Amino acid sequence: MKVTKAVIPAAGLGTRVLPATKSMPKEMLPIVDKPAIQYIVEEAVNSGITDILIITNRGKGLIEDHFDRVPELEAKLISGGPGKEEILKEIIDISHKANIYFVRQKETRGLGHAVNCARSFIGNEPFAVLYGDDVIIGEDPACGQLIRAYNEFGKGVLGVKKVTAEAITKYSSLKVESIHDNYFECTDMIEKPTPDKIMSLYSILGRCVLTPEIFDILDQTEPGAGGEIQLTDAMRTMARAAGMIAVDFTGKRYDMGNKFGIMQAQVEIALKHPEIGEEFTAYLKELCRTL
Repeated sequence: MKVTKAVIPAAGLGTRVLPATKSMPKEMLPIVDKPAIQYIVEEAVNSGITDILIITNRGKGLIEDHFDRVPELEAKLISGGPGKEEILKEIIDISHKANIYFVRQKETRGLGHAVNCARSFIGNEPFAVLYGDDVIIGEDPACGQLIRAYNEFGKGVLGVKKVTAEAITKYSSLKVESIHDNYFECTDMIEKPTPDKIMSLYSILGRCVLTPEIFDILDQTEPGAGGEIQLTDAMRTMARAAGMIAVDFTGKRYDMGNKFGIMQAQVEIALKHPEIGEEFTAYLKELCRTL
């Protein structure tokens, strides 16, 4: 079955980016001139996704507003004369990227619980999950790379990268064996491993494609790391039973739940921005001379 639906969990509290996220959802923090979540939605759309469910919670209404039409702003741009056509088109296109739906996670009980909120939206179809913290920039959309792997193998797919031995304890660790190229078989995993439980330095970073069996598994998944229902724990059950595919995807991942990751995204994407890239590059070179 073709993968046409995606879930974007965006219900986190953003505690690592306070005080900015006290009233501003971290998913709405701008990277140059677009909020982080728009990059994620665009990746999904460019991967062939037509229907997207964004999981939010109280205080995240700005996300819904961003993907809605704004007649007053559009009228202002229309009456603004020449030169406003491009920005007007971009503003209108935001609301037509895909069929975008929203549901609230009424309790902050972890990523697994958030994904389980999508059960009725997904039905009996395979679906992509794009973590709301992770912006991945590349010529070949990361989500699309995972969907191609699903089409080849017909089982759940994990987007993975190697991380450092120091960082792996903050993420997940996977037991993997090479299949071909950047494809691996994953038969086990652990969330936030202690040093003695590390299986490899490959970790799930922000993307996966799952089959609907994950929902019944989530129903039976007990709270894990942090006292939350971890999606990794449910995927571990799936990996141990039938195996999953891990794809070492191409593209640069930015952690938008981390202050340093936000600044990396701002600088590196600004350097390539068609409007300000050249000017910003010159500015940065000049600034570096003073450091």
